[in-house]
Amino acid sequence: MTDLILAILHHLLVFALFSIFAVQMTLVRPGLEASTVSRLARLDGAYGGIALAVIIVGFARAIFGLKGWDYYSTYWVFWAKLGAFLLVGLLSVPPTLRFRRWLGAARADAGYIVPDDEVGAVRTWLGREGLVLLLIPILAAMLARGIGY
Repeated sequence: MTDLILAILHHLLVFALFSIFAVQMTLVRPGLEASTVSRLARLDGAYGGIALAVIIVGFARAIFGLKGWDYYSTYWVFWAKLGAFLLVGLLSVPPTLRFRRWLGAARADAGYIVPDDEVGAVRTWLGREGLVLLLIPILAAMLARGIGY
C-alpha cells in the first residue's frame, strides 16, 4: 500500500510541475505587465516547492517502494533521470532570477512592462528547460520497464 500511495503522490506532483511550467510558458510573452509578473513570481515559487517535493517523494519511492533501493541505485536510467531533473533545476535558475528582478521593478512601478528582449531571453531558457523536462517521463517509462538494465 505504501508503494501505491507514493506512486500516486509522485505522479500528481509531476503533473503539477508540468502544469505550472505550461502556465509559465503561457504567461511569459511580449507585453508582460506588472500584475502578471507578480503571478509569475508566485507560480515560480510553487514550481520550486513542488520540484523539491518530487525529489523527496521520488527518493521515498526508490527506498520504500516495491523494487527497492538495490534496483534503483544500480540502474543507470535512474541516475540519468535524476541528472535530467537536476539539469531542469539548473536551467530554471536564470528565469527565476529574472522573475525576481521583474517583480522588484513591478513593485516599484505599477505600470512596469517587461522589455521584449528580456521576455525573449527568458522564453529561450524556458524552451531549453522544457526540452529536458520532456526527457524525464521518457526515462521514467524506461525505468519502470527495466529497459537497459
